[in-house]
Amino acid sequence: MKIPGYLKNYENIWKNESPKAAALEWFRNARYGLFFHYGLYSQLAANEHAWRLQDFTRREYEKLEKTFNPEKFDADYYVDFAIDCGMNYINMVAKHCDGFSLWDSKATDFTSVNSPAKRDLVAEMAEACRKRDMGLFIFYEHGMDWRHPHGPAHWDWTNPRIRTVDRLKKDDPWYAFGDDYDINQYVDFVAEQVTELLTGYGQVAGIWLDGIGVPLSGDHRKFRCDELYALIRKLQPQALIAYKQGLLGTEDFFAPEHRIPGAEQGDPDSFVGKIGTEKEKLIEICTSMTPTGWSYIKEYEGQHKNAGQVWETLEKAGRGNANLLLNIGPLPDGSINPEDEKPLRQVGQLLRKEGYPGQ
Repeated sequence: MKIPGYLKNYENIWKNESPKAAALEWFRNARYGLFFHYGLYSQLAANEHAWRLQDFTRREYEKLEKTFNPEKFDADYYVDFAIDCGMNYINMVAKHCDGFSLWDSKATDFTSVNSPAKRDLVAEMAEACRKRDMGLFIFYEHGMDWRHPHGPAHWDWTNPRIRTVDRLKKDDPWYAFGDDYDINQYVDFVAEQVTELLTGYGQVAGIWLDGIGVPLSGDHRKFRCDELYALIRKLQPQALIAYKQGLLGTEDFFAPEHRIPGAEQGDPDSFVGKIGTEKEKLIEICTSMTPTGWSYIKEYEGQHKNAGQVWETLEKAGRGNANLLLNIGPLPDGSINPEDEKPLRQVGQLLRKEGYPGQ
C-alpha cells in the first residue's frame, strides 16, 4: 500500500507501526483545517437546512438541482487558499441532509453530475488535494437523509419553526411509512456511497460523519455503525473516522461544535460519562465564520469573523490541545466569499510569523 502524499513526513511511523498510527500523528500536528458547506442549499442563501426551515416539499426542493451551477467552484484555488491561510487539511461536504451528492454516485440520481453542471466536485477536490499533498476529509451526513425513501426520521424538536422529517414526508408516496419503512435499506445505501468515496477518489484523510443526534435518540445499533467503521478501515486503513462527540467509542477523534464540552467546570455537555469517552482521544473543534449556520447565509453579511476573532478562536483551540476546523460558506456560484477570504489570509500571514497560538 502506497503512502499518501499528505503523510510523506510520517513514513517511518507508517512502516514501523501502522498507516493509522501515522495518520493520527499527522492529525495531531495538523492543527488547523478548512471546512466548507456547499450544495443546492447555497442557492437559497439561507441555511444548509433550508429544506425543512422553509417548508419545501420534496418536489419543490428538487427543482434546485435544475439550477445548480457552480461555475466559479475552483478546487485548485480552494487548496491554494487553504495553504496560504496556514491550514493543513480540507473537509468537504460531499452529502448533507438534503441527500444531494456532489460526486458521480451510482446509488442515487440526485447528484451534481446529473445536474446541469455535470461535474464531480469531489473528484475535482480530491485531485487538487493530491497534487499539493493536502489531506482531504470527506463529510458525509449519516444521521439524516431527507430524500432517501427510507431515510432515518428526525427526532421531535419542540421549536415550531423546525419540521420533523415525518412532516416533510407527509402525503408524498416517494417515502416509506409504517411497515414499509426499512432503515436497513438506508444503511445499505450509506455503505454503498461510502464505498464509492473510498474506492474512486484516491487516498483520503478520513470520513467525517454528521447527524449523531438521530442515532443517539433511539437504538443506535440499527445504524450498524460498527459495520460501517470496519468497512472504512478495510478500504483505507489510514483514513480516520469522526462522528462528532463519538457514537461507539472507536472513532479516531472527537469533533464537537464550537468548543470542547467539559472544558469548563460544571459544563452539562461534558464528555465525561458520554458514550465513547476516552481521556486521551484527539479533539477537533469545528466552528464557522458566521454567527450561526454553516452554508452561505445572506443575512449574516457584514457579521463574519475578522482576523482577530479567528486568531482568538485558534488560540482557544490550542489551549485545549485541539485542532480547529474553521468553516466557510461559499457563494452560490461556488466561489469563496471575500468576507472570509481577507481575514483568513491575514491570519495565514500571522501564522507564518508567529506559529500556532495557544501551544
